[in-house]
Amino acid sequence: MFHLPVLKNRRTLLERAEKFISDVYFTDCNLRGRLYGESCPVETIASFLTPDRITFSEASTQNFEPYEICGTFGPTWWTCWFKVSMTIPESWRGKEVHLLWESDGEGMVWRDGQPVQGLTKEGEKTSYILSECLKDEEPHSVTLYVEMACNGLFGAGQGSMIAAPDPNRMFSVQKAELAILNRDVLKLLTEFEMLVDIVKELGEGDQRGYQALFTVNEMVNVCNPFDPSSFSKAHSLARSFFNQRNGESQHTVHAMGHCHIDSAWLWPYEETIRKCGRSWVTAVGLMEKNPEFVFTCSQAQQFEWVKSWYPGLFSKIQHHVKTGQFVPVGGTWVEMDGNLPSGESMVRQFLQGQLFFNREFGMYCKEFWLPDTFGYSAQLPQIMQGCGISNFLTQKLSWNLVNTFPHNTFFWEGLDGSKVLTHFPPGNSYEMKGKVDDLVKTVKNNKDKGRANHSAALFGFGDGGGGPTQHMIDRLCLVRDTDGLPRVQMSSPSKLFSQLQADSALLCTWSGELFLELHNGTYTTQAQIKRENRQCETLLHDVEIASSLALCRNKTFVYPVEKLQQLWRLLLLNQFHDVIPGSCIGMVVEDALKYYKNIRSDGAALLWEACEALESKGSSTAVFNSLPWERHEVVQITDGTDAPVLALLRAPSVGVSPVKDTQPVTPVSVAPQTDGSVIMENGILRTVVSKDGTLASLYLIAANRETVSDGCAGNQFVIFDDVPLYWDAWDVMDYHLQTRRPVLEVVHPAQVVSSGGLRGSVSFTLRISDKSSVTQEIIMDATCPYIKFSTKVQWAESHKFLKVEFPVRVRSPNATYEIQFGHLQRPTHWNTSWDWARFEVWGHKWADLSEHNFGVALLNDSKYGYSIHQNTMTLSLLRAPKAPDATADMGTHQFTYAIMPHTSCFQDASVIQCAYNLNFPLRLIQCRPETEPWSAFSVSPSSVILETIKQAEDRKGMLVVRLYESHGGSITANLHVNIPVKEAWHCDLLERQDATRPAQITPEGISLSFKPFEIVTLLLVL
Repeated sequence: MFHLPVLKNRRTLLERAEKFISDVYFTDCNLRGRLYGESCPVETIASFLTPDRITFSEASTQNFEPYEICGTFGPTWWTCWFKVSMTIPESWRGKEVHLLWESDGEGMVWRDGQPVQGLTKEGEKTSYILSECLKDEEPHSVTLYVEMACNGLFGAGQGSMIAAPDPNRMFSVQKAELAILNRDVLKLLTEFEMLVDIVKELGEGDQRGYQALFTVNEMVNVCNPFDPSSFSKAHSLARSFFNQRNGESQHTVHAMGHCHIDSAWLWPYEETIRKCGRSWVTAVGLMEKNPEFVFTCSQAQQFEWVKSWYPGLFSKIQHHVKTGQFVPVGGTWVEMDGNLPSGESMVRQFLQGQLFFNREFGMYCKEFWLPDTFGYSAQLPQIMQGCGISNFLTQKLSWNLVNTFPHNTFFWEGLDGSKVLTHFPPGNSYEMKGKVDDLVKTVKNNKDKGRANHSAALFGFGDGGGGPTQHMIDRLCLVRDTDGLPRVQMSSPSKLFSQLQADSALLCTWSGELFLELHNGTYTTQAQIKRENRQCETLLHDVEIASSLALCRNKTFVYPVEKLQQLWRLLLLNQFHDVIPGSCIGMVVEDALKYYKNIRSDGAALLWEACEALESKGSSTAVFNSLPWERHEVVQITDGTDAPVLALLRAPSVGVSPVKDTQPVTPVSVAPQTDGSVIMENGILRTVVSKDGTLASLYLIAANRETVSDGCAGNQFVIFDDVPLYWDAWDVMDYHLQTRRPVLEVVHPAQVVSSGGLRGSVSFTLRISDKSSVTQEIIMDATCPYIKFSTKVQWAESHKFLKVEFPVRVRSPNATYEIQFGHLQRPTHWNTSWDWARFEVWGHKWADLSEHNFGVALLNDSKYGYSIHQNTMTLSLLRAPKAPDATADMGTHQFTYAIMPHTSCFQDASVIQCAYNLNFPLRLIQCRPETEPWSAFSVSPSSVILETIKQAEDRKGMLVVRLYESHGGSITANLHVNIPVKEAWHCDLLERQDATRPAQITPEGISLSFKPFEIVTLLLVL
């Protein structure tokens, strides 16, 4: 091959080849400089600027003014529409003609009133093909519109990508011209690039790398950039190299086009709609030119947006779904956070997503697709299986800060024993570029060598959209089967997982949660979003139950199907993995809070309508209980301007009872002490509240046990410095624990607010800093086994972290945390790196620390971050990051938490039920004086919880009820039903009836068998 001796100087030969294709050096004489031939300016370019995101039909009728190249437009988040007229020179006949367009904004090309391609410099899309081979009959005069969003692929961060957006950034178009593309040059450039990368990636110790080096060097020798006739010799050399095949044992990479688009992040929801349009129309264009190209795409919400905003594009997508090129994946409404949404919310993500995909495309997704979420609940495998999904793809655990996850392909076993085949692409990315290093990393990083010989490579610009390019496809096609690299095939998720399943005999199993050792500040950031999420989940739960009962008791009641779907979809949208975690810009927070306000307003109206239908209007007051057990608790029954009127009420399980005040066996006593402390007692608990608001003592009377550790105080507020390494809203680092400072300055010492009887309470105020304070009312109710802490914080800090601590007299190597439809244990020690990497963890309504026959539970109404180390239980309250939202968490916060000492285990002590009670208020409704108490549903034993009652999707006259086993044991339970039910059937989480599994209805109820933490769903035919 080589006609002259070649010196063995790897560096010079490699750099020679690199410079030959450089777009920076020697472009006057290298190959890159010949990519485009003749060029000419566009004929005219005019612009129209608007602060709104408007349709093409509206934009095209506006008054366009002349625009000069490099002229500025903006500011951030505005839109500049361009009308571009051009005439292609006659002499370019037979040539490939491009519009070259470079701007720092995101663009969409519109032609003949339809979107045709995205233009984004950051996404390597800076040209639009006007003609692949200009013919006489083609129009030589063309007018296009370009819709330019005044933001980049990653928003408009001021100074860094994740900084708060610069609201005053201006944008410009730097290039708008016609040019002839030399297709042969582009092909050669790809061959040169891939050979150079093979040299670099395979390294000096690899024989194949040196073969690539000498091949590319000889290609430089024979290729004259100014003589196209020399190109064939260079092509021939490249072909000889790339056509040398692999052996039979080589790893296979399943290449799939991909475009991860965050539904909101560093840009608002509304801009995401346009990102989807720009990215997907470009992908459809690539499908039309590359029949083997497959594009995977998740999030039903984004499809719904595109259907509404770009109906022509959506029709094309439907066509390409049928051909197998455009592959909907994931099965969920959005790519939600994997930790914080409730179990029912996760079910609804799949229910809404799968129903949408089935309705629009005639298919259900078979793989769950969640590549960028900050951890994965141990209940997800069971939820997936219940929604017809048995495969799972993500890669986020490659971001672990401390420990390297040991697998790439494995079975993931959930809390109940359900298993799903799971794949982490070994390239550790969901936005590869089809380069050699992507392929080499995929093989090198595979931790299951010998067990799995197939891997995914997802290619295309992501996060901010963009997606694949033709260049990426060309790279991958060039190395389909080249010795020294893995085999590459354009593939689909179903092909990948079918192959992995077929070869799964040696795969390992990972049991339990997939905990991300990073981004654990997201359990706390943007506390208002988290509070609204919890309360809206509660509200929709109650609306559905009240509406279902009204359906059974009132024949004129119409179940609000469409409105409930609308509210659920808003809630699910806000559970996107950069919204509910709080890792988004302030504009997104504003949108999210607006959506929560809509859910609250409309949900409250639906609840009122349902409750009115439950009972005839009257002059008396009744209480509605949506939970599946009888409740006996103190309720405020009027909202007057004087002192609130309290009553101790009994409320039947899932039912209604008129308000009848009962008297407690032991009223609450409140006794101020001479030292400024206050003693409160209710027959169950006795506590000493110090004048600074801490608990000097919390005594469980029947057990004769003190809760608070010797020499310590409970309810101790503490503040930490909170400066992460980079990801401000996302991360809290381990070293923050070394900066602990107790909040000690008392502004208003403890004073009695409620003096006893049904309720005793004490309030106090502490100064956190000269800018922030906390005011709290400590509440003890009659008959209540826990003490509540109703808290109001004025918060104006910067990079601080507020928590509250309870050092308790319990010794246990593990603490228990509620998760979706169950609970799990995590260590309280830091023996190993896997243990101490969990210095901050997530949980839902409760966490518990127990030894034999005694324990303490920490309950809350809106918090998710916990830390239980040794015997100190800590609840995370507020953070103060400054990026990407410069005002994150600033302002007033209100929340409640509670402490509950107990005997026996937490299951038998009703900790789970108490946490539900704290989160699901008894609701007051009107009724007639003669109304009798009634209960629609109850469950025995109490370990089985009736979580959901709703009307079946698309079927009137049928209810869906969902239950789960909450204690972690196998059991047979009875669901007692006090409404007329004709039939009962088991169904999956998509409400598809299992005709082989009728549920037997007996006078005692419906008998059901449960495995530990099993979710059971029934269809009840009314």
